[in-house]
Amino acid sequence: MIKSLNLTPTTLGFILAILGTALFSLKSIYIKLLYAEGLDSDSVLMMRMAIALPIYLVILFWLSRVKTKPEGLRSKLLQITFLGFIGYYLASYLDLKGLEMISAQLERLTLFTYPIMISILGAIFFKTPITRKVLLALIITYGGLLIVFAKEALLGGEQVFLGTLLVFLAALSFSFYVLFGKQMIHNIGSLWFTSLAMSISSVFVLIHFALFSDFTNLIITPMAWLWLGLLAIFGTVIPSFMISEAIAKIGPAQTGIVGILGPIVTMGLAITILNEPFTVWHALGMVMVVGGVAILTIRSKPVV
Repeated sequence: MIKSLNLTPTTLGFILAILGTALFSLKSIYIKLLYAEGLDSDSVLMMRMAIALPIYLVILFWLSRVKTKPEGLRSKLLQITFLGFIGYYLASYLDLKGLEMISAQLERLTLFTYPIMISILGAIFFKTPITRKVLLALIITYGGLLIVFAKEALLGGEQVFLGTLLVFLAALSFSFYVLFGKQMIHNIGSLWFTSLAMSISSVFVLIHFALFSDFTNLIITPMAWLWLGLLAIFGTVIPSFMISEAIAKIGPAQTGIVGILGPIVTMGLAITILNEPFTVWHALGMVMVVGGVAILTIRSKPVV
């Protein structure tokens, strides 16, 4: 069907980025709804990846049957394992823990600062210069985040600091994944990379839950099953492939531009579905965070 539409790779890349961003924006909403059903961050993360893992394994099996295995794939497995660990196990764990303590709006804005982190990490690891544009984006973005944080600290108390810190560390972990993963996507393809990285991260999640949690205490309501299914399929599997393929087709910078829509969508859904408070300070903070990232990503060269 895509071929019949005669879409160029760039156009298809932007379509995938838009759809993937929209679906990822629902993640925080699903998780908050699951918390309302009595599940905690560990059980949500475990069930999310337990549902997603068979899908990734089926895709891997299909790839092994119909596609040529990428050259040198076996030698890259250790690196893919590391990227799967930091990008989706560690980042997801920290994110869900933080989301127990802060609003979906603050969580999404904090995660959205990862392009700034990528620029800083690029300077550290690849000697990419920190330009005035990066400094300006950093000041505006984190200034906006500080405004929303200060407002929510007044509303939510001491846990807001710890929750924001955990989500900040999740964004930092995901920044490593993006920075070091994009070359791997180029080398072996987005389907192979995403399926392997997500399968590996799922295994880490299941091991974590088996070691530190008790299955006998896990009670899942029918409504929780619905949210888990939507989270695993439409908030994890489908957008993970869309974003990886978008990065492969249009690059991380252009994908990041489209990602500007993410916080806006999440904040709108958090207000309408979760009834989270939204003040003029939230609006100002959102504009500053989105604007700061836009300054960095629009018409900018790739970080490395």
